[in-house]
Amino acid sequence: MAVKPARPVKPVNAALARLLALAAKGVVPLRMAREVEGIVAEWQAMPQADPYEIKERLGEMHELLVQGVADAEEQVSDTDPADAPAVKQAAITLAALVATRDATMRAMGGLG
Repeated sequence: MAVKPARPVKPVNAALARLLALAAKGVVPLRMAREVEGIVAEWQAMPQADPYEIKERLGEMHELLVQGVADAEEQVSDTDPADAPAVKQAAITLAALVATRDATMRAMGGLG
């Protein structure tokens, strides 16, 4: 039986996985913003990079991050205030996602 070749991962999905892995580690918001800048720079450095396609990717990523921020905000509000470590972790994750969402918006604006 032949093995199907693996489908290439969409650039947006790969970028989000990279960003979410950092957010889960509790990376500071500024680092998250720099990571978005790095991802955009990598996309721009690709052979035959198309600014329109990059802007489309950023738009898709931004939409997903908006939903992620909303989910994180809900998680923060659902966290038991008596569980200080959980409250702290939820707040750190929310801050990282907000910074990522905002950096994505700035990057879209920077592409013109």
